[in-house]
Amino acid sequence: MTDASHRAGLVAIVGRPNVGKSTLLNHMVGQKISITSRKPQTTRQRITAILTRPDGQLVFVDTPGFQTEYRTALNRLMNRAVRQALEEVDAVVWVIEALKYDARDEALMKLLPAKVPIVLAINKVDRVADKRALLPFIEKMGQLRAFAAVVPVSAERNTNVDALIAEVLKLVPEGPRLYDEDEITTVSERFLAAELVREKLFRLLGDELPYALGVEVERFETVGGLRRIYVGILVDKASQKAIIIGKDGAKLKAIGTQARKDMERLFGSKVFLELWVRVRSGWADDPAALRRMGIE
Repeated sequence: MTDASHRAGLVAIVGRPNVGKSTLLNHMVGQKISITSRKPQTTRQRITAILTRPDGQLVFVDTPGFQTEYRTALNRLMNRAVRQALEEVDAVVWVIEALKYDARDEALMKLLPAKVPIVLAINKVDRVADKRALLPFIEKMGQLRAFAAVVPVSAERNTNVDALIAEVLKLVPEGPRLYDEDEITTVSERFLAAELVREKLFRLLGDELPYALGVEVERFETVGGLRRIYVGILVDKASQKAIIIGKDGAKLKAIGTQARKDMERLFGSKVFLELWVRVRSGWADDPAALRRMGIE
């Protein structure tokens, strides 16, 4: 295959919190790389996932949801990750929620680079009861700027995702692959382990989840075909620690069991996972703690 018939490039996925960026990314690459939940602010770091096809390779950067309110060092670093991603890519996929464009989306739109092609992905169209409302909404969005393409999708149901990929692939430069065809992400197994634990915290704690919560892999060892992973969960208050542990430790056990099963599927090996909860007040404003979690 000649370089002229093959395309490869970097693509940022951006959007306000909770519009479905991570779910969309996972469906595009066909692998669970970025954690998902119904809670906003699920993604905190830039996560790179790689889609390789015969006609091209797309290196997706899943960014944190842009924060319109600065509260902690964590929020500021998340927003910086969004800005950096936009400066380094060949194309951008801007994800919004169908019929729900608001001031948070508008704030992010102002950050979109003028010289980089933008594909607008209108997500969650499956939740629109009256589909006739979609066309006027698409027309309204098309008046905001000259998008390279506007693609309605449902990330949750994997609807129209292939059409979105096809539109993005047109926008990246002609050239050879940037990564080997068997690579699916540039992040480490250590990072992925922490993310899977964090996802289970989001999913199993629901509305009880304390937002001042972090996950830190303290040890990661590979012995033969076994991975031994030791993870600390950081909270601000002792009362939050009790919520995560649950009665007789049942909640923490369920979090660990589900995270371990996902790790075994992703890593293709047996996993021994040990979790504990630590009270560390103000960790979200502690640069050293954030660095240990890979948030810089």
